[in-house]
Amino acid sequence: MTVLALIAGLVLAVLSALAEEPDARDAAPTAERTTGSLTERDALAAAPMPTAEPDQALPGPLSSRAAEVIALPRPTGVGPAAVAFGFPRTSEGALAQLAAIDVGAMQSGSVEGVRDVITAWGAVGGPTRENWSGVTGMASLLSGARLSAAGSPQLAIVVRPVMGLIKGTVGPDFAVVCVDLEFTVTLERTARMAVADCQRMVWVEDRWLIGPGPEPAPAPSIWPGTDAAIDAGWRDLRHA
Repeated sequence: MTVLALIAGLVLAVLSALAEEPDARDAAPTAERTTGSLTERDALAAAPMPTAEPDQALPGPLSSRAAEVIALPRPTGVGPAAVAFGFPRTSEGALAQLAAIDVGAMQSGSVEGVRDVITAWGAVGGPTRENWSGVTGMASLLSGARLSAAGSPQLAIVVRPVMGLIKGTVGPDFAVVCVDLEFTVTLERTARMAVADCQRMVWVEDRWLIGPGPEPAPAPSIWPGTDAAIDAGWRDLRHA
């Protein structure tokens, strides 16, 4: 399996599966909100994000500039589907939970593993085992690598949440957050690229879940630490 073939599978996952393109995508993220209705939640989720060229997701020269930092809380335990949990009822807690969900799902290396994660971490009315972007993304990745839905013992996927942003909040129980993940995929050879994910997060029974409604407008997949990533609003993630 060549690096180009692996990258092709990952590009499919990024551009075709992680999120549907909105009709207009040239506006900056909205500011945080503290109160609002379902209509405001939908408007926040649908607000377009900055764009990026596909090759900006590949490793590139790092910036000498210092990005702003988001301090993420640490988990207090391990929850369903072996995903870290126990994050506080804050927008940073929502971002930390989404990062943990994405890591747990994609490092499973199989479609069924991703399905198990969204079953455990999707709220009623949210993404399902059939339509979550993580499921279709994993299916595209495995297809690009010419593997079955079960993956392969020779396939290794390492996912690191490196940058993130808080698009906004509506009240204390709803946030739209985004994470820029560094994917390292090895199957005979190794390929790396950035994969961005934005989700609605809702606070339900003392934990954050991926919330109901269409998945948000996609954030740009840009290699972390580059000028382009900083210019797009991505901030470095650090544990508090």
